[in-house]
Amino acid sequence: MAKFIYRMQSILDIKYKLEEQAKQHYMEVRTKLNEEEMVLAHLNKRKEEYFETYRRLLLEKLNVLEIESCKDAILIMDEYIMEQQKVVDIVQRELEQANEVMKEAMKERKIHEKLKENQFESFLQELKQEEAKEIDQLVSYQYSNKNTQEEV
Repeated sequence: MAKFIYRMQSILDIKYKLEEQAKQHYMEVRTKLNEEEMVLAHLNKRKEEYFETYRRLLLEKLNVLEIESCKDAILIMDEYIMEQQKVVDIVQRELEQANEVMKEAMKERKIHEKLKENQFESFLQELKQEEAKEIDQLVSYQYSNKNTQEEV
């Protein structure tokens, strides 16, 4: 029996590797985004703590130095939060790009898998035709052999 050999198997293997690399890169960027979002959440939490301290200081005995210090800390946290939000936005764009690369790699792999599948279907059709041809030859041989024996 004939064996199916896909001519472009090496290309398909490369497509599998490229897809895996794209998935790995996507996961790395996703992890980085999660970390940056955690930093942003931590900064927001710290700002909220400073704000609560600021409110408490305003209600207690007035200590202008502590109030100004807390107010400055809130302003600084606002700056940190804006900078961190920029970092998060940059990583989100990087994640979107990685997602597009991953989708493209998956699409190319699927195209090559479909080509392999089509080539395999052609191979099966050719194999069936050859088998049918062999069966026809065998039947015609048996028929002619039977006629030859009846004449003798």
